[in-house]
Amino acid sequence: MATREQWLDGARPRTLPAAVAPVLVGTAIAEFEGAFRPLVALLALVVSLGLQVGVNYANDYSDGIRGTDDDRVGPIRLVGQKLATPLQVKRAAIISLLVSAGAGLGMVLLSQVWLLIPIGLAAIAAAWFYTGGNKPYGYAGYGELFVFVFFGLVAVAGTSASQTGQITPLALLGGVSCGALATAILVANNLRDIPTDKLSGKLTLAVRLGDAKTRDLYRICIVVGFAMPLAMNFLANGPVSAYIGLFAILSARRPLQIIRSGATGMALIPVIGDTARLLLLFAGFISVAIWLSPNGF
Repeated sequence: MATREQWLDGARPRTLPAAVAPVLVGTAIAEFEGAFRPLVALLALVVSLGLQVGVNYANDYSDGIRGTDDDRVGPIRLVGQKLATPLQVKRAAIISLLVSAGAGLGMVLLSQVWLLIPIGLAAIAAAWFYTGGNKPYGYAGYGELFVFVFFGLVAVAGTSASQTGQITPLALLGGVSCGALATAILVANNLRDIPTDKLSGKLTLAVRLGDAKTRDLYRICIVVGFAMPLAMNFLANGPVSAYIGLFAILSARRPLQIIRSGATGMALIPVIGDTARLLLLFAGFISVAIWLSPNGF
């Protein structure tokens, strides 16, 4: 029987900044556009966290029953290490996704933005079929696309739109920034797992690209993420203060050095945590900057 601490580790808390960051940015954009709604923003955070925890448990369950996690480095695998039964982990995933769905329904009822319903259903389905079902798309190299879309574009634009009633260019650019940096977390994770994923037949994008190109992809994600504050100002009439977010790039030094060094296996684990903190720091800086900008209307 898994302990409380093992269940918490199984939720992979290091990945949770990917859920928090886009809600911060989307809410700051809503404030900039004169439509901040605290309760809706709080529900958006519950939606995002529930989806993140749900996909982590679903991944643990699906990989565990396939045997993909029988020989892994990194965080614990509840099913793969036989710390919990597949049914228990599957139940945890479903409960997390239901919490996300319930909060999402509350968002829709408060905001009256009905488009969020099909988008939310698509996000939940994508979370489950990432490694679940007969043809999981995570095994075919599309996991990074899922993260970019749902923890970037959808999370930021959805959080903003649920408060403003519209999807704006500023929110989309904010979504690109969060999506790119969140994708970098998965890229680092899959880079670490290339050897074991090859053995198990899990053809992630990292396996398809190979070690060297995956390291290049990580760097590209960082560059794209940090280019967006410039785009916000020049392309979407965003606040000049968004440039403050660029200061977070100072914390990118260590993970980029590790990636450049050619580190593999356990040596790549710090990159995952560092990248998650980088995303949260970037989102925090840029959100405060947008929030306090005198250019809002």
